[in-house]
Amino acid sequence: MVAISLSAFFADLGYQSVLAGFPLFLVIVLHQSVWVFGLSSALSYGGGAVFSMIGGRLGDRIGHRRLALVGNSIIPLLSLSALVASPAVAIGLLTGGWWARNLRSPSRRVMLAEAVPDESHRNAAFGFLHALDVGGGALAGVFVLVAVLDHLPFKWIFLVTVLPLAASTFSLSRATTGGSRPDEQAAPPPAAEDDREALPGARALLLAAALYGFTYYSVGFPVLTLAQGGRGFAYGIGAFLIFQAVSAATGYLLGGRLSENVAGRFTSLGLLGYLGAGLGAALLAVGYAAGLATAVLMLGVAVLGFALGVVETLEPALMSVLRPGRRAGRSFGALSAARSVGVFVGNLVFGLLYGLGADWSYGYATVVSAAAALVVLRAIPAARLAEQRLG
Repeated sequence: MVAISLSAFFADLGYQSVLAGFPLFLVIVLHQSVWVFGLSSALSYGGGAVFSMIGGRLGDRIGHRRLALVGNSIIPLLSLSALVASPAVAIGLLTGGWWARNLRSPSRRVMLAEAVPDESHRNAAFGFLHALDVGGGALAGVFVLVAVLDHLPFKWIFLVTVLPLAASTFSLSRATTGGSRPDEQAAPPPAAEDDREALPGARALLLAAALYGFTYYSVGFPVLTLAQGGRGFAYGIGAFLIFQAVSAATGYLLGGRLSENVAGRFTSLGLLGYLGAGLGAALLAVGYAAGLATAVLMLGVAVLGFALGVVETLEPALMSVLRPGRRAGRSFGALSAARSVGVFVGNLVFGLLYGLGADWSYGYATVVSAAAALVVLRAIPAARLAEQRLG
């Protein structure tokens, strides 16, 4: 579990540095419109849905450890995106690296679930993973902030991220789970552990994840919101740093404290996760429209980070219980794909609405986040039924 989580830390330290700087590089340095950035985010996140599905299924066939290592080793493609002056090539390199990340994500989640067989500890395990994952992103924000203030060119900021990404792959290679294909295991696992009945609530979780995806615009949009309007690069990177730091702290501090029963997890996911994301977007919408102080916008970013910490802890923990055993790889792939499909549409819509005003974009996110919360809260009776079947 520690090796997998450290791999997540180094991976985010690498590619989140690129994600923090890419909107500034594309929109301000290469003089592209915000809609072009929205398109790049849609291609990266949305196209990743296909690779998440492929990754979940392929990992079940060839071994999750093997696939996770292959995917992780290709992520550094995005580190090369600032070496070119062509927006299309830069977006292509960013997208290729992000698709590789999506390919390995379901397998990494399966590996973590295998490393923590006690389901009552899954909240804490996925919370710890998220804390180190996004904690790396927070340090990435510090690195990019210092580099930008020191006027370091983006090509060097991005290129140096190859080092932590290599460390991520090395750390992941130290993990011992996920190494066997189901048909290569020395003995079939007990039916009680591997062939248990799929529990009700998984479809509602996938639908809610997709709806949340429709609101899960790239953090690059708040970066641009804070960087533009005369505030400067530092405010934009500061927003990225706050988002990552709050999200990491949430995963670490709340992971082991959130409810361990299925119905309680659904309730926390709906209220603290999805509805919390809507509240954060609402603060950004009102703050931008009313011309409120930068502190209000930063508060909205912090609330978004808190909500993401809850979602990234509870979504995989719930799926590992609702669809266990041999279904795990495909189920985690479906979960990532559901989010990515929503993100594809969400970033396109967000980029288009941003042309009318940032408040339009954040207002849209507020409404759809509330819809995601409603879907998952309506699934609580099914979650209680799942709890009864678990005994």
